[in-house]
Amino acid sequence: MVYDTAKQLAGELRSSAEYAEYAEARERAMENPATRALIGQYNTLQIKAQAEVVAGKQDGEALQKLKKIGELLQFDADASAYLMAEYRLKRMLGDVYKILAEAVDVDLGPLEG
Repeated sequence: MVYDTAKQLAGELRSSAEYAEYAEARERAMENPATRALIGQYNTLQIKAQAEVVAGKQDGEALQKLKKIGELLQFDADASAYLMAEYRLKRMLGDVYKILAEAVDVDLGPLEG
C-alpha cells in the first residue's frame, strides 16, 4: 500500500508544473555545451562547498569559485531559468520529504534547510 501511494505521488510529481518547467529549462540549458559545462562545474563546487561547511574547514576557495560561476550563469538566460526551475523543484521535493518525515516523527536534523 505505501509503495503504491509512493508510485502515485511520483506520477503526480512528474505531472507537476514544477517538473514540466524544470524539464523544459534543463533541455534548453543543456543544448549549449559551454552552459552545460558551467552548470556541471557549479554543481560540483556546490557539493564541495557544502562538504567544507559540514566538515568545518571552510577555506572560502570553493565558495569564491561558486560565486564567480554563479555570476556567469546569471547572465545566461537559459542557465538562469534552469537553475531557478531546479531550485523550485528541489524545494517542492524537500517540502514533501519534510511532510513524510513529520508523519513518522523522524528528525531531519541537518537535512532541513
